[in-house]
Amino acid sequence: MVSCFWLGALGGARAQASLSGVVQDSVTHQPLAFASVFLANTTLGATTTEQGQFEFPKVPAGTYNVVGSYVGYRLAKQSVTIARAPQQVTLLLGATGNRLGEVVVESTPNKPEDYQKFTEQFLGRTAFSDQCRITNPKDVVVFVNDSTKDLTARARKFVQIDNDALGYRVKYYGLRFASNDEDGSLSFYGEPVFEEMTPRDEAQRRQWATNRAAAYIGSFAHFLKSVYNNRVKAEGYLTQQITVVENHRFELTDSLRRTLLAQRPDGPFSKAEQDSLKKWARAVPVSATLYPADRPIDSLRRVSADRQHTYLRFTGELQVCHFGEAPDPKYGKPMATLGPSRKPYPPLREVSRLRLEAPEAEIQPNGSLLNPLDVSAGEYWGFEKIGEFLPLNYEPPTAAALPAPAHTTPNP
Repeated sequence: MVSCFWLGALGGARAQASLSGVVQDSVTHQPLAFASVFLANTTLGATTTEQGQFEFPKVPAGTYNVVGSYVGYRLAKQSVTIARAPQQVTLLLGATGNRLGEVVVESTPNKPEDYQKFTEQFLGRTAFSDQCRITNPKDVVVFVNDSTKDLTARARKFVQIDNDALGYRVKYYGLRFASNDEDGSLSFYGEPVFEEMTPRDEAQRRQWATNRAAAYIGSFAHFLKSVYNNRVKAEGYLTQQITVVENHRFELTDSLRRTLLAQRPDGPFSKAEQDSLKKWARAVPVSATLYPADRPIDSLRRVSADRQHTYLRFTGELQVCHFGEAPDPKYGKPMATLGPSRKPYPPLREVSRLRLEAPEAEIQPNGSLLNPLDVSAGEYWGFEKIGEFLPLNYEPPTAAALPAPAHTTPNP
């Protein structure tokens, strides 16, 4: 299961409001001129005036992190919820000073194999990820703990990624990346800002539009938007419940098996011992049962009594299948089973899996999660990474204008 951190999309007209404010030194409260201010996970960015002021005239409704950046200062961020009324914020940035950690960072270059592993896990292994590159590798510090086998990565300011597949330049501020091959865990989060790249010609502009739509359709962001708008089936999704049961006897049986093998690694074993070893080898720490029936919308979401809040909510784990688009040709394993059905399922599909890390997760009007760490995703959505990363204010085309999917080769 992979922690997901991310994306949303806007569809159609919605409430907007202005956001303005000032960036100041946290101690002197003097304005910081020409500081960078952006709304994380969007293309909305600004530079402060000589008086440290900034303004975003039209911000779609939703909750955002407003982030301020200035040379010689630590990042400052503040959460703000946009509805219809204008909002004002004050960002107070603290000076960094001289820190020993910065000297250590510059004197310790990354091991090539560690950096390569980080880029593969961070950018991903999809066809779109192959067209991404980190343009400031020297600003990234990768560390592997020999005891825990944890791989972590940080950046002194930001990681800059040029995505030539989608036409975005992403500056990923405050990166916190961690992975562990032994337990399969991977998570990263931070405050990215998107910049539109300039296409070299009209053909590239059209290709970027096609690729962006392909990245959005069937994505976790698309699914959240479908749940929020009660259009799960209409958008081509099948949702199925998975019940996971922990085997409380697994540790005991596995210990017995390992003890017996350690005592007599070459045997011989009696008939009873052979039967026990076979039985113990079949034991698993957890078992999962898939219920093929499509889940009704009321089992996926809860809408507050005042209709102002919508939550993703389900029991156990959720398997989510999107029909109509073939998976990325680099997805190297078969899709999870959907169980028996009276009608055959369409061959083109992408199957993912969700687990709630909280009782429920609030979906914002802009199609993102209020707290991205409330949900973990695995299977196909766990395979997609930065290569498919879209800003919150990406507006997908209407169904009639959708381009053909970029991936046309069915997964075996």
